[in-house]
Amino acid sequence: MGWKGYGPYRRLPRCRFGVHLVLLTIFSITLSSLSVIPALGKEVSPTRATSLSGSYVPKALHWKRIPAHSILLKELNSGRVLYQHAVGKRLSPASLTKIMSALIILENRPLDDLVTVSKNAARAPKTRLRLKVGEVYRLKDLLKAMMMVSANDACLAAVEHVGGNEEQFVKLMNAKAISLGLDDTHFSNGCGFDGPAHYSTAEDLATLSEVAMRNAVFRELVREEHGLITAVNGYRAYVLHNTNRLLGRIPGVEGVKTGFTSKAGRCLIAKVSQNDRDLLLVILNSNRRWNTAKSLIDYGFRLTASKS
Repeated sequence: MGWKGYGPYRRLPRCRFGVHLVLLTIFSITLSSLSVIPALGKEVSPTRATSLSGSYVPKALHWKRIPAHSILLKELNSGRVLYQHAVGKRLSPASLTKIMSALIILENRPLDDLVTVSKNAARAPKTRLRLKVGEVYRLKDLLKAMMMVSANDACLAAVEHVGGNEEQFVKLMNAKAISLGLDDTHFSNGCGFDGPAHYSTAEDLATLSEVAMRNAVFRELVREEHGLITAVNGYRAYVLHNTNRLLGRIPGVEGVKTGFTSKAGRCLIAKVSQNDRDLLLVILNSNRRWNTAKSLIDYGFRLTASKS
């Protein structure tokens, strides 16, 4: 799967035979007790217990310390929430913001539009492709770059093209949020930079993602593992590798988006489909989002299987 396991054991120091025997005995007893006690801060994998009827049901997920500031796991078929933690807490959404930006772009402009990279877009901070001023790209290619690798220069170029400027584009984003009933969401920029007036919740982001995934072009973009874009007026090409590490590692993963800033921490929204069951997972501000995501996805499918 590509996720790291526990670190290696350390060797015991050399000592005399009698002391060494005592140490080995203590070490064996300690290992026996640890086998039934999860280490502090490590994720506890979902387990199964036998009910009185003899069928298997998953135990509730529990951690010694919840590994994210906010978590929402739901079954899309029924709308049932399978796990939640602080789902209404307003947090910085980082590049999960680009889900709304992509939706606005798809609803307002043809994807074969030609977009010229401005000086402002070329200077976009943090994650970027290093697009050059004056380069021309198809809007669909910029959309691909912003959704697959969170390229802020591609995002800003697309935002300026669709809105005329970023300020006007953000007005479209907030109007859309109101129309969708996202009462705890507000945007102050189009690409996901931290700001006091830029926030959302796991609950709102789940709703937004469900809406976005109904768009066929959006679904196609967020499930691609690799891509290539080239300037229309030049020879510069960029190879794109999707930042969503669940793609190709967990069966049925269909997107949706990753995000990271110093304030937002590591964020993830993922849609997973297996055996006619669909899960949507939102994780906000987690130091170990991939392990956390895997544990929750496994738990979700076990729980929904027990109910079918």
